Amino acid sequence: MKELLHDELKFRLNGRLWLETDERFMGIGRLELLAHIQKVGSISKAAQAMNMSYKRAWDLVSSMNAQARTPLVLTQTGGKHGGGTEVTVAGQQMIQGVWGFAGALSVVYAR
Repeated sequence: MKELLHDELKFRLNGRLWLETDERFMGIGRLELLAHIQKVGSISKAAQAMNMSYKRAWDLVSSMNAQARTPLVLTQTGGKHGGGTEVTVAGQQMIQGVWGFAGALSVVYAR
């Protein structure tokens, strides 16, 4: 493939990648949401960072958790020390796996 492209131009693989059943399970947007949740420990703050409503973010997390064998995100409601959200080991594996797959596609394309 690389021999077909002009040497002086920088090409990158672009497009949308998602894993789905009858409904969408994991795509770049959901992956970014997981990464934001992992970084800030909050669905609300992750939604704000992505200019997304809290309800939309919550619905996406709920959908991912329902379709995964084990939850990708765990939440804890308020209380004395406030609530919190964490990306589980399965969620971290999902982030790494999908980014790894996207990276592998880029390597194949660059050949």
